[in-house]
Amino acid sequence: MKRSWKTLLAAFFACAAAASAAAAPLKAGDKAPDFSAPLSDGTTFRLHDWLGRAPLVLYFYPKDFTPGCTKEACSLRDEFSALRGLHAAVIGVSYDSVASHKKFIAKHHLPFALVSDAKKSVAKAFGVGGWLFARRSTFIIGRDGVILWADPSVNPSTHGAELKAELAKLAAPAPAAR
Repeated sequence: MKRSWKTLLAAFFACAAAASAAAAPLKAGDKAPDFSAPLSDGTTFRLHDWLGRAPLVLYFYPKDFTPGCTKEACSLRDEFSALRGLHAAVIGVSYDSVASHKKFIAKHHLPFALVSDAKKSVAKAFGVGGWLFARRSTFIIGRDGVILWADPSVNPSTHGAELKAELAKLAAPAPAAR
């Protein structure tokens, strides 16, 4: 009996690990997958409706109200004016419900919307879906729907400043050819 529990547990964790590592995260140059999902304000966000407007910072995070995710959201909040000054929009994505997102936004005075990916389909499409939580990752999507920049190893505390620097690089004119 003892041995069968160990075998069952080992199989369970092996399946969970395989499910988490099933898809590689998208990278710069990849086309962003179209999706639609509920936003924290009760509307539905559709990527194809956004295209052509402005670069979109789409950041995935594990869970509302956790220490790292709160640091990350507040870092983005604190740099939000600068990010908007670089003509970018910001949207966060986690598996949390719309109700949880509304509370998270209110508590931390977040000036951007959050997508509820309760079905885990958005994170999976971007290759950052985990079994219990989305993996912390960020994508900058261009007006044409192509991923301009991807970061699969975000530092929650400095995320806003790092995004500001990356958006500034992307906005800089290309050097003149000689």
